[in-house]
Amino acid sequence: MNTAEKPWYIIDNVQDLDSPALVIYRSRVQQNIDTLANTIDDIARLRPHVKTHKSPEVSALLLKAGITKFKCATIAEAEMLAMVSAPDVLMAYQPVGPKGERLAVLVQQFPQTKFSCLIDNPDSATFLSETFQRRSLSIDVYIDLNVGMNRTGILPEDALSLFRHCASLEGVSIVGLHAYDGHIRDTDFVVRKKQCDECFARVVKAHQEIKETFDKELIIVAGGTPSYSIHSKRKHIECSPGTFIYWDKGYEAILTEQQFSFAVLIVTRIISRPTPDTICVDLGHKAISSENPIENRVSFLNAPYLTPIGHSEEHMIFKVKDGNNYQVGDVLYGLPYHVCPTVALHDHTAVVDDNTIVEYWSTFARNRKITV
Repeated sequence: MNTAEKPWYIIDNVQDLDSPALVIYRSRVQQNIDTLANTIDDIARLRPHVKTHKSPEVSALLLKAGITKFKCATIAEAEMLAMVSAPDVLMAYQPVGPKGERLAVLVQQFPQTKFSCLIDNPDSATFLSETFQRRSLSIDVYIDLNVGMNRTGILPEDALSLFRHCASLEGVSIVGLHAYDGHIRDTDFVVRKKQCDECFARVVKAHQEIKETFDKELIIVAGGTPSYSIHSKRKHIECSPGTFIYWDKGYEAILTEQQFSFAVLIVTRIISRPTPDTICVDLGHKAISSENPIENRVSFLNAPYLTPIGHSEEHMIFKVKDGNNYQVGDVLYGLPYHVCPTVALHDHTAVVDDNTIVEYWSTFARNRKITV
C-alpha cells in the first residue's frame, strides 16, 4: 500500500507503542486551530477552554495562532497556562475553600498572566475579597449565570443584586458575565439556535441592567462547543469552545454544521478470543471515558461492526460477526465518544506526524496539583 492509499490514522511504527494509548495527530490539531480561527470575525473574541487537551504543547500552538485568552476549570490548568506565558486566563470555576488561597498564590507567582475566576453568590465574593486582601492583591471576577444548565450560576435576573454587593468589596473587581449553555445539544441546528438565542436574551438583559445602573460595560463570555456556531456570529462577546481541538464521536453526531476533524484516537489491541464470536481488547474503564452507555464509549475506524457487550477496569469485550478473522495482537484505532475525560485518563500522549510516532507529550494539567 503506498502513502496515498494509506488511511490517515494508520501508524507505521505502531509495534513500538504499548496499548492502550492516546495518540495525537499533530497536523489535524493544527487544522482544527486553523478552522476555529477562520470561523470568527476577530480572533480576539476566542477564549478556548483547555480542559480537553490539558497540554502545554497544544497551548503553545494556540498562542502561536494568535489566541491570547484562555478558559480553564482547575488550578493546575491555570498554572499550566501561566507556565507557557498565556496572557489572560479565566478559571471558569468558583474557588471554594483552599482553591481561593491557591488562586491567590498563582496571581502572586505569575504576574505576567492576568487571572480571573467566577462567582455566583455574595458569600463567595466576600470570601475571595478577604482572601486577596490578606495578600494585598486583587482578582477580576465574572458573574456566573445559570441559563438552564442548572449546574452552577445565579439566575440572570439576580445578577444586578450580586453586582451591587460586589461593588462595595475590595480585592475583587467584576469585569464580566459568564454563561455556559452546555445543556443545549439538539441535533437540529435551527432548534439549537432558537434555544440558545432565548437563553442569551436573558444574559443581554442582565448586562443592560448593570450597564444602566452602574455605567459599567462588562465582558460577556458565552457558550462552549455545542453553541459555538451560534455565539461566534454575535459581535462583542467571547466564545469558549474546548472539544474542537481534538473532536470526538459524540459531537460529530450532534454538531453536523461544525467542520472539525478527529485529531485524537485510542489505540488498543486484541488480547484474547475467549469464544469464537467474541474478542477482548485492553481498553478498560481506566483508558476510555465510561460515563455513557456501553454502546457510546468507543467506535473503531478499522473495525466498525464490533458490538460492545462488556466493560471493566482493564478489559472491553466485543461480539463479532461469524467468519471474522480477528487475531490476538491485532491493533484497533478507536474514536472516543467523549474525548475530554478520556484525555484525563492518560498521563502522556503519543504524537504522530506522517503516520509515524515522533515524540510524546505530557498531559501535564491532568494532575490536581502542579506546584501551587
